[in-house]
Amino acid sequence: MNKLFIPMYTLVSLLIVVIVLTGCKTETAPETAEEMVDSTTNETKSYEAISLLGDTLYAMDLSPERQAQYDSALQIARQEYEQQPDSVDRVVWVGRRLGYLSRYQESINAFTKGIKEFPNSAELYRHRGHRYITTRQFNKAVADLKKSAELLENQPIVIEPDGIPIPVPPQQEPTTLQFNVYYHLGLAHYLNGEYGKAAEAYQQCLEFCDDDDEIVATVDWLYMTYRRLGEDEVAERLLADVEQEMNIVANEGYFERLLMYKGVMEPDSLLQIPKTASPDDRALQLATKGYGVANFYLNEGDSTEGVEMMEDIVDGRYWAAFGYIAAEADLARLKDVE
Repeated sequence: MNKLFIPMYTLVSLLIVVIVLTGCKTETAPETAEEMVDSTTNETKSYEAISLLGDTLYAMDLSPERQAQYDSALQIARQEYEQQPDSVDRVVWVGRRLGYLSRYQESINAFTKGIKEFPNSAELYRHRGHRYITTRQFNKAVADLKKSAELLENQPIVIEPDGIPIPVPPQQEPTTLQFNVYYHLGLAHYLNGEYGKAAEAYQQCLEFCDDDDEIVATVDWLYMTYRRLGEDEVAERLLADVEQEMNIVANEGYFERLLMYKGVMEPDSLLQIPKTASPDDRALQLATKGYGVANFYLNEGDSTEGVEMMEDIVDGRYWAAFGYIAAEADLARLKDVE
């Protein structure tokens, strides 16, 4: 067993045990999220979510150029929906475009409206589940993503094109609906501290990985999940197939995290973000790479560096990033036992 999970009287042991044990205390979610009441609505509140640490989270400001791009894309999506309102795909793109603008409550409402019209749409449950993760409603996310997985059972693979950046680079391969359902389901369980269920979902996700970008994203979260479970040997075996020559287009952050776990890269090198990166990209890279660095220190027994790294992440602005949400969830569990 990983020494971090042995009940030793050290700070790092307490840290890991707290994260694992408190993470298991979750609500019982119904089969679908339709039975639940939203915790936030954009009709009465201007903020998008409340963080797990009690902070009010507002839509993130975009650069003028990016704002114009995203606004234009949303306008086009709405026009196309008006032309063909009986199309699930048109509903999906309105919700996705709202989400890219950080208008997450409107995005959730769009998907919810679509689900009422198309109750058997795996796509709508998948995308609403994603935005429930963004707004820290993990049980709802699990319910939606499990419903999507059920609807997709024994169905052919469905291609899911990327929506950002705008335009999407030609070399960036599209993902599949099946991949995204299990990837986000694994994440929702991980954020809830349900590491055994997260491992099951990520293992299923691996079956739908078609390129190196998808592989490194899934293996990265699965590696951290097994480390949280104390299954270090299983985690280390995952790294055997991670090679420096992999063809990575979109998930450089996850790839570098895995190389760090393998000992190929130093933790500090992941945090050396190019000065040419935009403020938005810098914030996203800090959240993504920083969370991996935080876990590296925790796994090495350095709880001080690990916690400080997580605190640096949640001091940033990119609160919708998965690394940010994960750091927030870990810190919230620690706070609960203080």
